[in-house]
Amino acid sequence: MEYGIDYLRGKLARRSTRVDLRYRYYEMKNRVRRITALIPPEFAGMTYTLGWCAKAVDSVADRMVFDRFDGDDLLMNEIYSQNNADVLFDSAVLSALISSCCFLGIDRGADGYPTVECIDGGNATGIIDPTTGLLTEGYAVLKRGEEGQPLLEAYYLPGRTLYYENGGKEPTDELTHRAPYPLLAPVIYRPDARRPFGHSRISRFCMDITQNALRTLLRTEVGAEFYSIPQKYVVGLSQKAKFDNHAATLSSFLKITKDEDGDKPTIGQFQQQSMTPHLDHMKMLASMFAGETGLTLDDLGFTTGNPQSFEAIRASHEMLRLTARKAQRNLGVGFLNAGYLAACVRDDTAYERRIIAKTKPAWQPIFEPDAAAMGAIGDAIYKVNQAYPDFMGENNIRRLTGLESDAP
Repeated sequence: MEYGIDYLRGKLARRSTRVDLRYRYYEMKNRVRRITALIPPEFAGMTYTLGWCAKAVDSVADRMVFDRFDGDDLLMNEIYSQNNADVLFDSAVLSALISSCCFLGIDRGADGYPTVECIDGGNATGIIDPTTGLLTEGYAVLKRGEEGQPLLEAYYLPGRTLYYENGGKEPTDELTHRAPYPLLAPVIYRPDARRPFGHSRISRFCMDITQNALRTLLRTEVGAEFYSIPQKYVVGLSQKAKFDNHAATLSSFLKITKDEDGDKPTIGQFQQQSMTPHLDHMKMLASMFAGETGLTLDDLGFTTGNPQSFEAIRASHEMLRLTARKAQRNLGVGFLNAGYLAACVRDDTAYERRIIAKTKPAWQPIFEPDAAAMGAIGDAIYKVNQAYPDFMGENNIRRLTGLESDAP
């Protein structure tokens, strides 16, 4: 059963707004929702930005470095190396963490070699097969105009890809191939049975906390004005006396004489406003955000102690390590599926998907060890190989340290 391109166009239109919202939070272009009428109108035009959501994404994305495929019978490593693998993998990881899902679109280049392109979740969608993680049909906007209107669209089906220009009803070009699946592979972050296209790293809680923190910054800015220039008052000033509020604020010396009855006014100052409640509230919000994302207060700009060792950093980021490890398992499947489809295009052969059953995505270490940790790892490898000879080989050592052997 085919749903058709019109159905997929509507599906993308419904979902793209959520993706655009999360990209605004990541790019710090979100607006502050004002919920109080106590802010003076002079502060209404002030804008604030906060990079906590970007930090939550980058803290995982920067630690995930794709290495290669082990057991690569279809030579998929070569395909990715010909498609600017360093940028492609990083772009796919970052986009999947922000929008919960990105897509790798495969096409045939001018020389017949497959090309792989990363498409964000706001410009592609499809019908997913939960067994394989591949699509049964897909749709993507490959090019948009200045006002966001689609200029070039692609409708992906098994065996062919149809291209549409300027929202037309009939395809203007067609690519035929022998791959048994559409040439659009989803790369999904944290999928489950209810949401097969995954969850975003920027959760609703992260966005709500960011909004609260931005409003706290606005209140802090208003409070800073009263903190820097405390409010003063004059009681008993004659109605005939001339009093310049602006001059009184800027002057370091005031001259106020008695009136004709010999009375003099009383001058006082209100208690100076404290900035401490605003700072404490900001730190509380940072603690809540750190608990949600697996970060620490140091990651969010609140210094809590001296520089830590590798082991201390790793222990404080245990939740972050588990999140990155889970993301590696999820995203690696998408890279594997895209490589499989590209190999079908390259060889013009309808390979069965079980041919890549023994191919495993490999990643570099989430935390790069320092010199002290390298020594501890070396001792552990030596003891393991003493108890079980040749158990820890070059591949295992590379997974632990990220180092590649120079031995011939």
